[in-house]
Amino acid sequence: MTEGDRRDFDAGAVDDSRPPPRVGWLWWLLAAAVIIAALVLAASRRDELGQAFEQLSRVNPVKVSLALVCQAGAMWCLALVQRWLLLTGGLRMGRGSLISLILASNAVSGALPGGAAFSAAWLYRELHRRGASKALAAASLVIAGALSALGLIVVLAAGVLTTGARGPGAVLGRIGLVLALLALLVLLLSRSAAVRARVRGLWRRAADRYRWVREASEALRRLLVQARTIQPGLRPWLRPYAYVQLNWLLDAATLVASLWALGISVPWHGLLIAYGLTQIPGSLRLTPGGIGVVEASMAGLLVVYGLSAADALAATLLYRIWSYWLLQPIGWGCWLALSLHGRRREPPGPGA
Repeated sequence: MTEGDRRDFDAGAVDDSRPPPRVGWLWWLLAAAVIIAALVLAASRRDELGQAFEQLSRVNPVKVSLALVCQAGAMWCLALVQRWLLLTGGLRMGRGSLISLILASNAVSGALPGGAAFSAAWLYRELHRRGASKALAAASLVIAGALSALGLIVVLAAGVLTTGARGPGAVLGRIGLVLALLALLVLLLSRSAAVRARVRGLWRRAADRYRWVREASEALRRLLVQARTIQPGLRPWLRPYAYVQLNWLLDAATLVASLWALGISVPWHGLLIAYGLTQIPGSLRLTPGGIGVVEASMAGLLVVYGLSAADALAATLLYRIWSYWLLQPIGWGCWLALSLHGRRREPPGPGA
């Protein structure tokens, strides 16, 4: 990375002097609408909810411990991704500190609608306060997010392959096939120098005319600079990608363990597609932690792939206990400990 690139990137990195991002009134209104819709849906499914809670009261405590182990492993993998990215950028942090940061940022993300923006800003500041440069802190967050998105795509692709011709997986498979053909066509056309020159010209004219095109171009350029800063070449990235993929698989295994602990037959043919599709609306954080959105999406998809409504609700609620509700108090405990420790480390002011 040249000094000029580093200056450009530092100027475009997240500024820790800025106030934290705010959630607009429209987002709050949308979140309230989603929660009200979820409550209305829950009220209309009182019988199924009653049966689901009855099943939860009979959960096998020995079997359900496997779900806890899987979720702990998933969070550990997230910490390993960040540790690898920071280490290759020259910053060594202990595994304990990083897992605390990951748990705390996860709690912040799940506390408010649109909490991912708050979480990213908080984690950026914490990494920068612990010695990461602005470039390295921003790069590690952006690249970890890109790797996570790639891992989810792989989960969805595997789900399409295992689901057969039934349910939304079949539709997603057709869409994927069309996208793959379009990508192949673009790859073939990109080999032509005339086509490349024409596309560059059109892109420059669009960038001159539309602000969002300029911003997209700059964001893409910075992402490539970040990747080269962290680690050049493709081969070294296999390790952090493996951590990310293992994170998704362990989180999905939490759902499998929840089904097993409840004595419910696992719908293997539709499990990955049901799990993967649920993560898409859940990641939007329309409500705190995707409450209502994740439950409705996952339970509905599990019903499509063969479970009864009561079984699907019970499994979803148990999965959410491990993947969301349990992590919230643990994460906020880590946040409090990190905040108090950070204040003790800060030098006293001039009047002290």
